Amino acid sequence: MQTIHLAILIGYLVVMLLIGAYFSRSSRVSTGDDFIFAGRALPRPVLIGTLLATWVGSGTIVGGANFAYNYGPLAAFLFSAATPLGIVVLYFAAAKIRALSTYTVPELLEARYGVGVRMLGAVVILLAYVGITAYQFIGGGHIISLLTPLSQTQATLLVAGVVTFLAVGGGLLSVAWTDAASALLIVVALLVSVPIVISQIGSPADYWDQLSASSQSLTGGLSTMQLLGYFLPLFLLILADQNLYQRLTAARDQGTARSSTAGFFFGAFVVMIPVGILASAASVLLPDLETGDTAVLSLASEGFVPTVIGGMVLAGALAFIVTTGTSFMLSVAGNVVYDFYVRHVSREVSDKARLKLHRLTVLGIAVLAYLLGSFFPSVLELQIHSYTIYGVAVTPAVLAVLFWPRVTKVGALASMVVGTAAVLIWEFALDKPHDWNSVLIALPLSVLALVAGSLTSRPPAVEPVPDDSANSR
Repeated sequence: MQTIHLAILIGYLVVMLLIGAYFSRSSRVSTGDDFIFAGRALPRPVLIGTLLATWVGSGTIVGGANFAYNYGPLAAFLFSAATPLGIVVLYFAAAKIRALSTYTVPELLEARYGVGVRMLGAVVILLAYVGITAYQFIGGGHIISLLTPLSQTQATLLVAGVVTFLAVGGGLLSVAWTDAASALLIVVALLVSVPIVISQIGSPADYWDQLSASSQSLTGGLSTMQLLGYFLPLFLLILADQNLYQRLTAARDQGTARSSTAGFFFGAFVVMIPVGILASAASVLLPDLETGDTAVLSLASEGFVPTVIGGMVLAGALAFIVTTGTSFMLSVAGNVVYDFYVRHVSREVSDKARLKLHRLTVLGIAVLAYLLGSFFPSVLELQIHSYTIYGVAVTPAVLAVLFWPRVTKVGALASMVVGTAAVLIWEFALDKPHDWNSVLIALPLSVLALVAGSLTSRPPAVEPVPDDSANSR
């Protein structure tokens, strides 16, 4: 059985590498804009697929599965509801994001707050996104190590190598097209797997009856504050995720950006709901798993679904992990190139030099992400930590750019400094009192600092963010 799984997995990797090689040709990717924005010409179906695959990676297939395995399907649905709620906000902001056409989120911040806020935002994003890339490597390693004699460390290195190759080669052009194919594969595999896995337990009623009492509850045995501590980091990240902003900027026009966000909204449900059901079913069928990280993956690898379907689930899960990893590597490479090098070292950079710089930066990020992953063996732990740093330090300032004309530089700086400091103090100096995630303390303080700093300083003398009719770059 594992031979067939392995063959499907190898087949997927070969196809992805061939696509990467195809789009890495100089005729398709010859400039920095081609590399980071795919020439700003992604069609709607590809854009929907890349939005979904970028967002739904190891954090859902591994981290989200861990949550559902331990706390049950209802709590998992509440946790993952952050995604569709965040997409609704993005829908109304999508045309503005496309009109602004900035390379990075810190560039957007500078246009409103100045260079100091841009630099601080770039540092925060660098820290958070390297962490997110790290847990893609770990999640992919879980899959490879399940099916091969490779250790977790060796498998993680292999995944890091594949992700890096795809990111270095064709940039967003190759990533977007592999994303679209990966999204289709995982959606089909997950939807087909749900009724098959439930039938292994019996009926849907049997599945429900065999869940633990806490897993049948709405909160999974967590307190309201604990559950909110898981929900908020995910919600805050999607509201201002540079990755998603860059994809919306890569749309052909503002209309395509907005309609693709609607497709992303519906696509999220057909991934999150099956993952919650499958992972909680694994707590019945495989109650002694060493970690919930492998809940969905173990169902596929241990024969609870037909061999071919199991292979599709594993390949699809790896697909999302690989594409999410490439996306975040590309995104944070953009921060290094545009927010640091081009902004402060040399504004006159040729297209060829910028392309080379992008690729070298991706290689450096891959090394940093692998090293960071060795300190956080749990995907869920690293996921929440990375999301929280980004969500409390960057998201309030970004949303204020889009929706609050009264916000000022003083407010933005205060929000970013206070939010980051609150996370670090709560997590490391105080060791998470009451077992509350730091977002519960850091977010209110960050928003309060944003509002107080803005209202007590001079209003900005800049025009509001361009509306939907603004000209795109």
